[in-house]
Amino acid sequence: MNIRIAVSGASGRMGKALIEAVSANDQTALVAAIERPDSSLIGADAGELAGIGKLGVRLVGDVATVIEDFDVLIDFSAPAATIKNAALCAEKGKGLVVGTTGFTDEQKAELEKCSQSMALCIAANYSTGVNLCLKLLDTAARVMGNDVDVEIYEAHHRHKVDAPSGTALRMGEVVAGALGRDLNKTAVYGREGQTGARDRDTIGFATVRGGDVVGDHTVMFMADGERVEITHKASSRQSFARGAVRAALWLAQSEPGLYDMQDVLDLH
Repeated sequence: MNIRIAVSGASGRMGKALIEAVSANDQTALVAAIERPDSSLIGADAGELAGIGKLGVRLVGDVATVIEDFDVLIDFSAPAATIKNAALCAEKGKGLVVGTTGFTDEQKAELEKCSQSMALCIAANYSTGVNLCLKLLDTAARVMGNDVDVEIYEAHHRHKVDAPSGTALRMGEVVAGALGRDLNKTAVYGREGQTGARDRDTIGFATVRGGDVVGDHTVMFMADGERVEITHKASSRQSFARGAVRAALWLAQSEPGLYDMQDVLDLH
């Protein structure tokens, strides 16, 4: 039996990629697509919007109107909308895959509370390759230890609204955790002027925005005499979309709780 999937943020770049990925998977069926209630696209066919032909699924402006129709919601929208959708899914015990980034600490706490009543997966990046890199970063940080300087570089398209990317921040959290550091205290998000000698305990971030870059990330472990770099480059959003669909299939068989893509891939 196919898992019934709904997509929130359906008209965005990731939303269109998700519609395509759900439709292409023989274990899933797209049953609902959601956009902002004030969107001019309400009523449009989701398949035509994604460029894959008619699917017979019309965009709606509220998850509540389709809450009984799906098993799992994949949400790549905006923090406020995702929080609202999470509350609805928790009330009905629906699975939720969250790819939205930029949550406040209070919003993260709300999501964690919702996970007591539903299976919830939150990840900064659903690419299989990126999540493999997170595992490698943990290993590299533990092996290289405190004898290296750590710098994180990321590049994305000109339309991305948050910086650093959620993936870069997650990479920083993994490295900081492996080194026993608090990223909130050690992160450096920009350098200018007479900054003085580098503090080895810091983790630096460099952000680039431009063009149509889907997503590049590199973490550098720099010691005297050698340097280790772990890099991931995405050339298509389908890598993220396929991973999110994989997470949705996994959640459909899972008990209520808070999960991440490392759980889905059994990398913990």
